[in-house]
Amino acid sequence: MPVSSKRSASPSSTPRRANRSPALQVLARGGYISSGVLHLLLGWLAIRLAVGSPSGSPDQQGALRQLAAAPGGAVLLWLTAAGFAALALWQLTETLVGVPGAESSKQARERIKAGGKAVLYGALAAMAVGVATGAAGGGSEEGLTADVLHMTAGRWLVGAVGLAVVVGGVVHVVSGWRKSFVDDLQGTGGGAVGQAVVRLGQVGYVAKGVALAVVGGLFVAAAVTADPQKAGGLDDALRTIRDQPFGTVLLVVTGVGIAAYGVYSFARARYARM
Repeated sequence: MPVSSKRSASPSSTPRRANRSPALQVLARGGYISSGVLHLLLGWLAIRLAVGSPSGSPDQQGALRQLAAAPGGAVLLWLTAAGFAALALWQLTETLVGVPGAESSKQARERIKAGGKAVLYGALAAMAVGVATGAAGGGSEEGLTADVLHMTAGRWLVGAVGLAVVVGGVVHVVSGWRKSFVDDLQGTGGGAVGQAVVRLGQVGYVAKGVALAVVGGLFVAAAVTADPQKAGGLDDALRTIRDQPFGTVLLVVTGVGIAAYGVYSFARARYARM
């Protein structure tokens, strides 16, 4: 019987083709635009909270609800969800086949980072769909943390999650300070990266890192004290910043920084390495 000359596709061939798909690359760049819109709204909500006139919960879901209330909000929400979903799929392909341009010695670390981003963007896409369909909701951070704390080794699990988020925040701050995020902008993006984009990235990464570190700190506090009421999301983190000495100023600066990250995300849609 003649042996077929065709080789069966390798397990990684499908994600590799998806990773190289121009259509997916364009859609994934749209995901960075979605991220920009979300962070601009988060920055605005944080500033509103600082000046004492909150107009919604200063977290991702609150920002998406603000977007829904805008003219054409339903369409904008679905476009935002599509952008995040495409970006999640892009990060998933990098998790499976490797990150282009990364050194072989760093591939394992880069794949783990890509996997984490895939989960994050997938969650944001699901949240946007939930707001668009009116199905958004779910348990609060305190309720979910209480459930975990009652599990065997629950305090250790909550503490580990909190520490991981703190580390993520520190990584953001260091990346902004050292401008190491610029490496993500050099590659297949269009044109040279200007200093304005770099400065926006620096401010945005530092501000976002501070907010993440506070969120992680709240979960660590909940684990140490076994008190789920101490846990919280981004809205609780921003209120914690507001309640510190000179908290109003600190929160305004944080809000401006988060908004700067949003503008930087628009630039990343053009310059990001794909």
